[in-house]
Amino acid sequence: MTLLKLKTFISIVLVFLAASAFSAEYPNKPIHLIVPFPPGGPADILARIIGPRLTQRLGQPIIVENRPGAGGNIASDFVAKSNPDGYNLVLGFVGTHAINNSLYSNMPYDNIKDFAPIAPVASVSIMLVVHPSVPASSTGELIELAKLKPGKLTYGSPGNGTPQHLAGQLFETMAGVDMVHVPYKGAVPALTDLVGGHLSMIFSSLPPALPLINTGKLRGIAVTSLARSPISPSIPTISESGLKGFEIVNWYGVFAPSGTPKNIISILNAEIIKIMNSPEVVKILAEQGAVPMTGSSEQFTTFIKDETSKWAKLVKFSGARID
Repeated sequence: MTLLKLKTFISIVLVFLAASAFSAEYPNKPIHLIVPFPPGGPADILARIIGPRLTQRLGQPIIVENRPGAGGNIASDFVAKSNPDGYNLVLGFVGTHAINNSLYSNMPYDNIKDFAPIAPVASVSIMLVVHPSVPASSTGELIELAKLKPGKLTYGSPGNGTPQHLAGQLFETMAGVDMVHVPYKGAVPALTDLVGGHLSMIFSSLPPALPLINTGKLRGIAVTSLARSPISPSIPTISESGLKGFEIVNWYGVFAPSGTPKNIISILNAEIIKIMNSPEVVKILAEQGAVPMTGSSEQFTTFIKDETSKWAKLVKFSGARID
């Protein structure tokens, strides 16, 4: 081995050892878990389920920080450009890490290359919910009403590019109706306006909508998954109600910036899986209309690639686009 090659080899070894020593101490300070939406929505609820339990397991505070805007792109871009040291994570979802890649003309980050997927955490059912004043109790009746009143019915969403927005776009396309999309900065403001009668309907994640449905303030029409939700089995799916094949499922997972050391990814993955599989969390999620998702970082990476491809086809079919 020449002297130059020896020096290069030693340099590589020293860098590796330094990185290993640094990450072996992980974590030694607070970790920020960035949420792409305001407080109160499903992403925020999940983050605040995971946060305190991860704090207990890691021995360092998990600070949940809300950074809403641009369909989740602002929060995701912030983490993508953060130091890859495991102290800035994002609770990404199907929008930020699958849909937006095809939906937005100009993405500030690459949803595959710029992130190290840590672990999936949960999938949450989405339900088509209407204000009680809307004279429709089924998907079919709602479609008939929309055809009688083109451009009159309004549907809210947590923002442009979210699964709820795309669900509305797909509904319009498959049903052949014309409705008006009203974007909000989060799920809670949209639900508040729906309860107040300022919207006709909304495609909402189940956690914030269920209490309002149970008290009669809103009416649940159908769920967007292919199978009925175990928490509300009496509510049919849109697919079985006339729009065969209609499917929108919202999933969430934790991501770090690309380049984060593998042992840090392994530590976080193992602890998050333990949290999501705990009987206490499984019960809490069920009450919120959510189902835990677990898997290795490698499995999650493959899942993201598959989802990105799947949603690209769905976005193209729906005709949705955000400049």
